[in-house]
This record gives sequence, C-alpha cells and structure tokens, in this order.
Amino acid sequence: MGTNEITGSMLKEMIISGAHALEKNKDIVDDLNVFPVPDGDTGTNMSLTMQSAVKEVQAVKNDDIEEIVEAAANGSLMGARGNSGVILSQLLRGFAKGVKGKETLNTEDLANALKLGSDTAYKAVMKPVEGTILTVARESAEYAVKIAKKETDIEEFLEKVIYQGENTLKRTPDMLAVLKEAGVVDSGGKGLIYIYLGILGALKGEIPSSEDFNIMQKSVEHVHEMNVKDMHVSGDIEFAYCTEFIINTEGADPEAFRDKIQHQGDSMLVVGNENLIKVHLHTNNPGEVMEEAMVLGELSDIKIDNMRVQFKDKHPAKVPEKEKDFGFITVSIGEGIEKIFKDFNVDYVIKGGQTMNPSTEDFMKAIEEINAKNIYILPNNSNIIMAANQAKDLATKNVMVIPTKTIPQGITAMIGFNPSNSPEENLQEMTAIMEDIETGQVTYAVRDTVVNDKKIKKGNILGIGNGKIEAVGRNVEKVSLELLENIVSEDHEIITMFYGEDIDEKSATKLQGKIEKKYPDCEVEVYYGGQPLYYYLFSVE
Repeated sequence: MGTNEITGSMLKEMIISGAHALEKNKDIVDDLNVFPVPDGDTGTNMSLTMQSAVKEVQAVKNDDIEEIVEAAANGSLMGARGNSGVILSQLLRGFAKGVKGKETLNTEDLANALKLGSDTAYKAVMKPVEGTILTVARESAEYAVKIAKKETDIEEFLEKVIYQGENTLKRTPDMLAVLKEAGVVDSGGKGLIYIYLGILGALKGEIPSSEDFNIMQKSVEHVHEMNVKDMHVSGDIEFAYCTEFIINTEGADPEAFRDKIQHQGDSMLVVGNENLIKVHLHTNNPGEVMEEAMVLGELSDIKIDNMRVQFKDKHPAKVPEKEKDFGFITVSIGEGIEKIFKDFNVDYVIKGGQTMNPSTEDFMKAIEEINAKNIYILPNNSNIIMAANQAKDLATKNVMVIPTKTIPQGITAMIGFNPSNSPEENLQEMTAIMEDIETGQVTYAVRDTVVNDKKIKKGNILGIGNGKIEAVGRNVEKVSLELLENIVSEDHEIITMFYGEDIDEKSATKLQGKIEKKYPDCEVEVYYGGQPLYYYLFSVE
C-alpha cells in the first residue's frame, strides 16, 4: 500500500538513500564524460556533494522537515565540487525554500519544491545550457507539477517523475551535439536520476546500511585531507578563537544576525533559515558572540578552538606578518607546477584539478587563512570556477575569481599581476592576459568514441588544443608535434612545455629540440610540472 505523505524521519532516509544510490553508480556517471580523457569526475563530484549534505542531515537531532532540508542545502553548499556539484547544491537550496513551514509533504508539496529547486539552479548559472542536468531537473519538475493534483500516491508519483526524467535524459544528445557525437547522455543528468532512484528506493524499503554510509564518509574525509594537507598556515592570527555553534531559533533572520556580529571578527560564515542557523567566526570574544546568539534561541554543537595555541604547538615562533594588499589562491597538482606558483608568491596552492575538484569549503578555508585585503582565486579548471565563485559570494573578504581554465592560463595570469595597480585593474589585466594564450594538453583515451569526426580508440594518445581534440595517435611525441601545428601561428613567440610525472627529462629535452627546429622563430622553454594524467601541458603566446 502506498503513502500520501512524507514525514521528517522518512525524508532523512530518502536523502541518505539518494546519496547512496549515486555513490554506488558514480563510476558509471564518471564514464559518461564527453571527452574520452582520464578526468571524468561528474559522478564523483556529485557524490561527494551529496555526502556533505547527508553529514549535515544526520546531525539534525529532530525530524523537522524544514531543518532537515535546510541542513542538506547548507551541507551541499559547502561541500559542492565541480559544476555539477554546485548545480546540485542549488537544486537543494531551492527545494529547501519550497518546503518551508511544512510538517509533512504530499505530492503537490514535492512538485512545487522540485520546481523551485530547478528555478534556483537556472538562476545560479550564468549561461544555462539545455541538454544538461538543468534540463533533466526542469522537465521532471514541470511534469511533477502537472500530475501532482491527480497523483496523490507518493511512490507512484515519484515513479512517473523519474520516468519523465529518464526520457529527458535520453533526449539530451539531441539537444547537445557534442553528446550525440560522443554517443553518451549527459553525465550530470544521469547522476540526478540515480539520486531520484535512491529516494524512491527508500520509500520501497531499500535503505542503505550504516556501514555503507560510513564508507562514503571516509571517502569525503580522504578527499578533504588531500586537498588541504599542504596548505600554508599563517602565523599572523588577529582573532584567536575559531568559534562554531548552531542556533535553534524561531523566526530569526540569518543575514540580520550576520550583520550584527560582523564587527566581532573575520572568516565569518552564517547560513541557515529562521529555525536553524549555523555560525562560524574567528573572534577574540566568543562569549559576546554567543550572548548575541542566545537572544535568538538555544545554542548547540558549540566548538571553540584557540588558534594561537594550536599554531604554537605546530610551528616555531616567528614574527607576525602584516596584512598584505594582495593574496592569491590557486588550484594545481604536480610538484613542479606547485613550485612555479609559489615562486610567483601564491599564498595557497590547493591540491586538485582533474579528477579531484576542491569544494566550496576548501576555498573558504583558504580564504580564511590569508591575511590580505584583496584575494584572487585562480581555479585553473573550467569545472572548478563555479565552486570558486560560490566561495567568493559567501566570503566576507574582498575576493575575486580570475576565470582561468588551465594551468598555463593560471601561470600567465600571475605574470600579468602588478602590485601597483588597483584590485579592479589587476582583475581586468590578469583576465585579459590569460585569454591571449593558447593552451595544449597531451593525454590518453579511456574509451572508444568519436569526437569532431575523429575516431578514437581506448589507449590512443590525444592532443587537446583549447578544449578541442586536435590530434590522435599512438606516439606521445608525434601527437604533441601535431597538436602544436594546430595551435602555433606565425605571430607566436614563446612555447612553454610542462612535462608530467610519466615523462622523463631526456624525452622532454628531445621533444624540445624538435619543436625548436620546427619553430625557429619561437623561444621554447621546458619545465618539470609533475602533473598526473597529462604527459605534456603547452602554453603558446
């Protein structure tokens, strides 16, 4: 027998089950990457984002629907990784708005919340593209609204909504030519369907075990450790106490409370709704901050750490640093490339990039630790820009995102920085100069496909120029030279090579010689990058 309403306890199980279903199938979603390169990570990003949501949901001690969904939205917001993860967090954000004040949910409530989730996600994307997760979310939500009044059994309702979503997913190749050519459906849309199937599974009694969830959480913790373990920690700690707590309240305004305590410190994050507010703040007066909070309601999950003591325990004494005018955060992987960025005075190099996208929270932690008036983020990957911008919007400091999509663009942007310029002038100059270079990447194919009328076999070497596969072959050197033929013009003067962890110096030097012979008017520079997956990265300017 079906059910006509969802309670808070049921909703918790549904969210956990949705996350579990995606985790079990994330490799399938990863493999739907349009380009057959070894960096498909949509499933991984969406799964880690959902697991962050579930972690917050499990921390909610009651079965209040509004608090549960708000916790999921806030968890996914901070844990969002990659474009797909950010969009997923916005779907949850809109859904949370749609269930405000609800004690139980019927099909009409679910339909309206799904529609508001879709609307919120569309607004969050600067240029929405049809044939993606957005389309799957929108069309399934629109269908949900259409049938909600007539279909009151929630299990049957969800089955029909998922069926519509699957039909939309099947049509995504007709909306995006690049999907059709590659012979795949949209990966983000596929991930969303798995979440929906898991949610439906919970209604049918298919609940994942606590052991399954613990495995998922270890995955989150491992990725987080990899991303932040090499971050530099500043000894200049103006506000000593890292203060965190939750306000259980009624009718409060999170933004008004944030404005009220803003003068008490920095690195502030205040998220929630009128019933539950999560607060993080670095302050010298945690007692005063909590007194202000107690006016709104009871406090729970209180955590206060003395960062000065923590720092002294881990680091020898040194002279505190003054606040700088400019600070820099970049995302990179590879020993050599990290060293290059640090040589350009980058404050934080977050380990990440292909297959390991940092979360919004990773960026927030980096922003917190930099003692600078103006902070620039260089994501160096198109799939990381949205998470960087989400962190920028949450930050209380003046943060700017340079939309670098590759490592060479990031390095070039740093070259364009001028400490004498204003923050806005540097933003414009760094963005403009990074757009003037051509970027090449040499990697390998992980599956058979056809891209740009090029037949590709698993294991083939691929030469990618500015996001387009320009060369396919079996020899790294030959593919590299063919790639350069497609991106080097007579106006170019400098070709820079960064060789990866799978290339030795002798091979890189040999290729350098051939490039110099082929392009005698260009200066050819070679650096050890140490990057995984990509044999060579090329910068042409």
